[in-house]
Amino acid sequence: MQDEVDPARFEKISVRTLDYYNQHAEDFFAGTRNHDVSQNMMSLLRFIEVEPPFNILDFGCGPGRDLKVFAEMGHIAAGLDGSERFAAMARDYSRCEVWQQDFLKLDLPFNHFDGVFANASLFHVPSQSLPRILRDLHTTLKLGAVLFSSNPHGHNEEGWNNGRYGVYYDLDTWRCLMLDAGFTELTHYYRPDNLPREQQPWLASVWRRE
Repeated sequence: MQDEVDPARFEKISVRTLDYYNQHAEDFFAGTRNHDVSQNMMSLLRFIEVEPPFNILDFGCGPGRDLKVFAEMGHIAAGLDGSERFAAMARDYSRCEVWQQDFLKLDLPFNHFDGVFANASLFHVPSQSLPRILRDLHTTLKLGAVLFSSNPHGHNEEGWNNGRYGVYYDLDTWRCLMLDAGFTELTHYYRPDNLPREQQPWLASVWRRE
């Protein structure tokens, strides 16, 4: 991980990663449309303590697969993605409001959401920028609201992987980052379910804004 904050470097990282998704948007949607992430969605919903329908932000919504499911459940769902192509696809597919915002330049409403669903998205944020992004997500949640995250885990490696930038945290480091941002841990687990750990590339966790 880099020791100094370099805005120009982070801008290049963001542009290159978003270019990858814009160029591969249709193939990405075709390859992920039928992925079952119901365990992740229910892990978010079961910890929300207010009465439904819930205000939910799908952070890094991609082409809108999960956003559409939240809306079909009756929740008030909004999406956010940095990719122009994904944002357009998500609007068409889900019929929900979708904001095109670079993760490094967020403009989120204060104290607004009951839940944030960050499925396979936050690991794209450079490690030096992540504390600020987590604080942004903390403040867009209502008091007592819940954030779900799922990221490919590792040993805190950071860098490029097939045209996309990623940071692959272990549980201890991820936990420290979330606690420092003001969250309280509710649960964590590895996916896919019912496999040996070496065959579970995803670390999922759920957090509350106290």
